[in-house]
Amino acid sequence: GKLLCRFVSLKMAHWLATLVVIAVIFTTNNFVKCTKQKKSRESVNIQLEQKVQNLVDLNSRRPVIRMNGDKYRQYVKTSPKNYSIILMLTALSPQRQCAICKEVNSEYQILASSWRYSNGFTSNKLFFAMVDFDEGSDVFQALKLNSAPVIMHFPARGPQKKVDTYDMGRQGFAAEQLAKWVLDRTDVSIHIMRPPNYVMAMTIGVLLALIGALLYVKRKSLEVFYNRDYWAIFALIIVFIMISGQMWNHIRGPPYAHRNPQTGEIAYIHGSSDGQLIAETYIVFVLYGCISTGFILLNDNAMSQNDPKKRKMFTIIGLAIIVLFFSLILSVFRGKYHGYPLQLFN
Repeated sequence: GKLLCRFVSLKMAHWLATLVVIAVIFTTNNFVKCTKQKKSRESVNIQLEQKVQNLVDLNSRRPVIRMNGDKYRQYVKTSPKNYSIILMLTALSPQRQCAICKEVNSEYQILASSWRYSNGFTSNKLFFAMVDFDEGSDVFQALKLNSAPVIMHFPARGPQKKVDTYDMGRQGFAAEQLAKWVLDRTDVSIHIMRPPNYVMAMTIGVLLALIGALLYVKRKSLEVFYNRDYWAIFALIIVFIMISGQMWNHIRGPPYAHRNPQTGEIAYIHGSSDGQLIAETYIVFVLYGCISTGFILLNDNAMSQNDPKKRKMFTIIGLAIIVLFFSLILSVFRGKYHGYPLQLFN
């Protein structure tokens, strides 16, 4: 009986020692794993802080960070990353003959400069960058791009989506439109601050000087202010400005014209009812002005006491102007609203 008890005691001691050794090994292993994970996290954090600091240093020199293939892979594609990047891929070299690239670059620079004066700039959550084809053709190849300019959003986390590529053909490339797209993709609001337009200020100054000079010359005879024809012309100009879309231009800030990146063709009329171009408003303004001129000729000659031959001639001219330019305005309308059935001429 004593030998049996002693044997059982030895066995229990053996198993107890084995359990203690296993517990020590398990605890040590977990401690080593936790230490490695902690060091790994610290290494990732240090690497991330270094990347952000490098971007901040680059951004302090210029609003748009210029990148080549190496910088693109380091700061845009490689993790870790807790910031978003708006990247413009362009071709600014004169040898590339990309006129629209220069126009888009000007608006993009305004957008990036405006971001530097925004409240959230110091958060380091958004950076603006660009890759020129001559400095990073491998980036174009990696993104499978064969045209420029292209503006893309690279989010801090997750894969890119289709809407992360800016639709320049539909939305234009004005800085205000780009800012709306950036807000939609990043929840970062940017108030566009454009450089002072000295040309507009000089134009207004010259116009006011001319009006002042006219009033001075006519200071003894101000019948011009009581002339119905002048007031009618002034009222018509205001109407044409409004119906041609000038207020829409002021709110949306569209480009003057649009160049097709693939064909190089310049469009002065937007091909969709969702947008318009500045040149388009001028065209519509002139068309409505010509139509109104035709109606004025018809109306004045109907009540005129002039020679019947002249009345007939001016009536025909007025009618021809109305038919011709009303046909053109319908063509513009059909070009924006595809499938519109009405027309005067093919």
